[in-house]
Amino acid sequence: MQNAFTDFKTLCEYLQLSFESLNLSNDAAKKFPLRVPQAFASRIEKSNPNDPLLRQVLPIGDELSHYDGFSDDPVGDLSSVKQTGLLHKYYGRVLLINTGACAIHCRYCFRRNFPYADLKLNKLQENTVIETIKNDETIKEVILSGGDPLILNDARLEKLFDAFAEIPTLKRIRIHTRLPIVLPDRVTEELLIILKNSPKKIIVVIHCNHANEIDEDVAKACLRLTSAGVTLLNQSVLLSGVNDSAAALCELSERLFEVGVLPYYLHFLDKANGTGHFQVSEREALALLNTVQNQLSGYLVPKLVTEQAGELAKQYLKNGG
Repeated sequence: MQNAFTDFKTLCEYLQLSFESLNLSNDAAKKFPLRVPQAFASRIEKSNPNDPLLRQVLPIGDELSHYDGFSDDPVGDLSSVKQTGLLHKYYGRVLLINTGACAIHCRYCFRRNFPYADLKLNKLQENTVIETIKNDETIKEVILSGGDPLILNDARLEKLFDAFAEIPTLKRIRIHTRLPIVLPDRVTEELLIILKNSPKKIIVVIHCNHANEIDEDVAKACLRLTSAGVTLLNQSVLLSGVNDSAAALCELSERLFEVGVLPYYLHFLDKANGTGHFQVSEREALALLNTVQNQLSGYLVPKLVTEQAGELAKQYLKNGG
């Protein structure tokens, strides 16, 4: 993370790009800073201003445009906060905001405007949250989120996992993370031991949007996770200019499966302020899904979903039922 690109100049120099070829915006970067790990930047095609990985991370002027229906809290996270660091939106599972930090700043992030300073879980509050989970027998699954929970060091993760192990009604621990993709070195032997030793079933949901994000280091990280007994799933976001073609989606699913990851969700864009230029229409999304379904085996086709504030579950988008 210390070697991450955090300014336009050094990133453009590294990628052999001129400022003139890009719609860069200092104002957009002030609202949501640039952060791109070296490992991820190395997979961006040099001299290509339209590279699908570059589009995911580059602050551009379009982020400052207003789009109807977009807000700072597009999925109703704030109304689901039951106590600091704990969201209880859906029956049977709770989500912990363990940190506000990420190794990469994805420009389409639905929590880019989330008040982490007020609501992220700190070390002192973890015991209170553990007690809440312990006292609610309906909670079968804990989701570690953020930010990115794998930003936490191994000692803190192990402390959390040890506490979860003492809750008999808890069945599963789910980790939502982008680090195995953008910083695969985070999948250390120490982390694998923590995951492997947990008496609870571990599900790691990685976040990968394009097949070009998966190089040999990422493949090794994913395979190491599966060898540790982890169930490995992927969720993507359908993004204009990134993966809004059947060919890109099919290639992504095939590549994920090669490295032991099962496609899980393809998210319709959450309408967070600053992300409207990534939106693909529902009609286009359904047409893409139909083509993908016709070209891939069923287990390689992710569910096309949208999350709406106040709903009791994610909503599946499908052609005519």
